Amino acid sequence: MSGILEGKRVLITGVLMESSIAFHTAKVAQEQGAEVILTAFPRPTLTERIARKLPKPAKVIELDVTNDEHLNRLADVVGEELGGLDGVVHSIGFAPQDALGGNFLNTPFESVATAMHVSAFSLKSLTMACLPLMQNGGSVVGLTFDAQYAWPQYDWMGPAKAALEATSRYLARDLGKQNIRCNLISAGPIGSMAAKSIPGFGELAKVWDERSPLQWDMSDPEPAGRGVVALLSDFFPKTTGEIVHVDGGVHIMGA
Repeated sequence: MSGILEGKRVLITGVLMESSIAFHTAKVAQEQGAEVILTAFPRPTLTERIARKLPKPAKVIELDVTNDEHLNRLADVVGEELGGLDGVVHSIGFAPQDALGGNFLNTPFESVATAMHVSAFSLKSLTMACLPLMQNGGSVVGLTFDAQYAWPQYDWMGPAKAALEATSRYLARDLGKQNIRCNLISAGPIGSMAAKSIPGFGELAKVWDERSPLQWDMSDPEPAGRGVVALLSDFFPKTTGEIVHVDGGVHIMGA
């Protein structure tokens, strides 16, 4: 029996560690039949090393989503490798340390601007850079952390994720005519490199221990990766602008 991504060509950003959601997205995508290409920044060699743990070889290309030169050449580089794309995964987020960990009221705009550029505007930049390769439509999937709420220690990454969620909706609106779907997975906390960069991350993660209807395992990124793969597949042909929660059900809890 063939996989749900059989014959699909997918670009995946953000594979930094084996513990990352992006890594498990790539792993499940390959297991489901996809041909995968990875992007990395600032250390492609690190991603190349991690990529060796995937079921199949995957080429790694350098991509700084804030660098116009990198974005402008992306379609040519990926096109030479895969010929085209059916899916794009945005797993990119960054905020300077002074924008996290309880410093919300004192964060300078320069740091906020960096967080917004890397974490939200880059969804539009990446999608538009890949658009020439998606002539037959496709699926763009990003990763968010439920921006309806103000989380402990998360500070300016919260507004950045809210901007990401709005950006996904507007991309869904404008790219629907080209049969391109844009959706997000809202994942619970995972002990990834990105999470470990947030001061006091344990305080935030403690919410899941206390409130998750389904037992949540911070050391298991695969459920979120499976969610991404499902949205990349043709099993959601008319779903766009959506946020699918893979968070153990915490988002439904009032108290």
